[in-house]
Amino acid sequence: VQLQASGGGLVQAGGSLSLSCVASGRTFSRYDMGWFRQAPGKEREFVAAISTSGGSTYYRDSVKSRFTISRDNPKNTVYLKMNSLKPEDTAVYYCAAHGGSSWLRQSEYRNWGQGTQVTVSS
Repeated sequence: VQLQASGGGLVQAGGSLSLSCVASGRTFSRYDMGWFRQAPGKEREFVAAISTSGGSTYYRDSVKSRFTISRDNPKNTVYLKMNSLKPEDTAVYYCAAHGGSSWLRQSEYRNWGQGTQVTVSS
C-alpha cells in the first residue's frame, strides 16, 4: 500500500486542521494505521493509531481530547482531526501502516507517506 498525506497548512493557535491520508491498493482495510509527527531538530514521535475496523484508537497524552483519528475503509483513507492546536504541534505529519504488535513501536510501521507540514503560529 502506498500512502499520500495531505491537509497541512498554517493555522493560528487554537485553530483546527484536518489531515487525510489516502492509500492506494486493495489492502488498506487489513492494516491498523498510525499518524506520527516530526518537529525540526526532534525525533519522529507517535501521535495516534487506529485499528482496522476503527473500533480502537490510541493517542499520545499531549493530543488526547484535541485530536481525533478516524478511517473510512471504502475510501481507503485515514484522517486526523486536530482541534485547539498549539505551537508545539508544529511538525511534519506522517501516516503509516502498522504491521506488528505494538502501535508505539515505529519499527513496526511501513509504507510511510511523504508527510504534510503543519505550522501553528502563536
